[in-house]
Amino acid sequence: MAERTAPFWIFTIMAYISSYLSPDTSNIDKAPIDVKTLNLEYDFVIVGGGSAGSVLASRLSEDPNVTVALLEAGGQETKISMIPGLVGYLQLSDMDWQYKTEPSSTSCLAMIDHRCNFPRGKVIGGSSSINFMLYVRGNKRDYDQWEWMGNRGWGFDKILPFFRMSEDNQNPSFLEDRVSEAAWRTRLSSTFLDAAYELGYPVGDCNGHHQTGFMIPQGYIRNGYRCSNARGFLRPARDRPNLHVALNAFATKVLIHPELKRAYGVTFNRNKRSDLKVLVRREVILSAGALSSPQLLMLSGIGPASHLAEHNISVIQDLPVGRNLQDHVASGPIFTITEPVSLMTNLISTFPALFQFATLGTGPLTTFGGVEGLGFVSSDNATYDWPDIEFQFLSGSHGSDDGDFFYKTLGLKREYWDDYYRYLHKIHHFTIITKLLRPLSRGYLQLKSTDPYEYPEIIANYFDKEEDMHVLVKGIKIAVELGQTEAFKRFGAKLFEHQLPGCTDYHINTEEYWDCYSRHLTLTIYHYSGTAKMGPYWDPESVVDPQLRVYGVGGLRVIDASIFPTIPSGNTNAPVTMVAEKGAHMIQEYYESVPSNPVPLIPVKGAFNNKGNDEL
Repeated sequence: MAERTAPFWIFTIMAYISSYLSPDTSNIDKAPIDVKTLNLEYDFVIVGGGSAGSVLASRLSEDPNVTVALLEAGGQETKISMIPGLVGYLQLSDMDWQYKTEPSSTSCLAMIDHRCNFPRGKVIGGSSSINFMLYVRGNKRDYDQWEWMGNRGWGFDKILPFFRMSEDNQNPSFLEDRVSEAAWRTRLSSTFLDAAYELGYPVGDCNGHHQTGFMIPQGYIRNGYRCSNARGFLRPARDRPNLHVALNAFATKVLIHPELKRAYGVTFNRNKRSDLKVLVRREVILSAGALSSPQLLMLSGIGPASHLAEHNISVIQDLPVGRNLQDHVASGPIFTITEPVSLMTNLISTFPALFQFATLGTGPLTTFGGVEGLGFVSSDNATYDWPDIEFQFLSGSHGSDDGDFFYKTLGLKREYWDDYYRYLHKIHHFTIITKLLRPLSRGYLQLKSTDPYEYPEIIANYFDKEEDMHVLVKGIKIAVELGQTEAFKRFGAKLFEHQLPGCTDYHINTEEYWDCYSRHLTLTIYHYSGTAKMGPYWDPESVVDPQLRVYGVGGLRVIDASIFPTIPSGNTNAPVTMVAEKGAHMIQEYYESVPSNPVPLIPVKGAFNNKGNDEL
């Protein structure tokens, strides 16, 4: 941590000064109240106060007759986390769970022990408090496919209203939308769009009717500051007497009656002290994310029976928990430029930049971590509107801070700074991050032990299917074409041709080189999903039904990215928020239609008529 201290103290001072200069000082924007002593029992207990849990807690507690407890393992958001331009410094902090994948022989080869870092938000707001804030709905075909797979009610027309609900949260106390463009951009941002236009791609709103094309990014910001889901949903609800938020409350097990097969509570502890217990009258809802929710399910006896037996865990329900792990794996070329227009750290870490941000709500600190453009294309130039490649235009790279910190967020071996990124020292440049939108490869996670504090074993399986690499390389070649357009040549753009260590046997800009490059500098875009798959009762891979209820167990739902049957074609915070909005609506609708204090029904997997399961 000592190597990080030199530039970081500047950012800390900047953040605190900025918070006092900020015009947003209303009571409605104060942090959620951390309740130190919970009641014995609530109607709903939500595990995880992240992107989904924040929404659920807010929506369910709108009914004053319903009591809700929200258990979050992390603490409050920090002043640094609220500044968009400092997002790169949140990874490897106390706000990050700091997961790692298991060693791989086919990816993450430039990383220490061949293990990729898997950042996850350990803070109220979860990953919406440490991510790059990008708002992307995904493609309408993604959700229509979910419905075609048997998930009734999840087609695009059905879920679109829930996207729109959370785009502004509809709270009259806030005068501005949650979703908007950054207030400040470098000149490279518009050049990226010019380059796309030069190659014949449309420019417009990729969250609109058509996704194919290029755009200036939209993101979760308000008044220039990050608007995490905690800020957008929990802060306005902080004074509700029927909502209790418990921070530093780490859930260790879901309590399930072994004979009734019904969840009745959660055990948790605070600051690693002795286990506490909270009981539930209606339902336990797991919203701990695609890594923690499946771990907690397995620790509670819900998972693959053979795997649970290995750890002497009594099996409550045999389900494929932890399987179907998906992520948006990425790579991409770097271009050097001769004009001083990119986002070097020395442009951001200055008091003039702070003053501009705090007083005018603009300047380089308002950017989405340097992401200044998005593009969605088909690698095979297909005419139908379902891109398989996304570009994130970054006005810099992991070498933009002169080796102080950014390369460490990848878990890179030092030699990859010394022998690669160091050659970008004090040279302005940009990266066209190329992301595989619909990977065929599937990973999995499983328990290492019955200790809830021991992280699960995560096998990413990037490029397990060769077709994934084939599509990614075609995407990188399009990215190179973008960087070589006349639009970028105005800035003296040139492909960075220093060969990556480990790939020196291949010529630059060949398919073989980009294959090798991607297997070494393997980038996760932090979109882990699918590990508690939603599916109809006849799908052997499903864990939850289309109402997000765990099969075979009453009073238990999973509502987060774990339930994605397939990963959406875009950044995932908006889809997770949509899932939470829809999940809350389904819960409210169910309890409004039944007598008071009902016993939740148990969704069953098996061979019976379609209507029976759908109507449960």
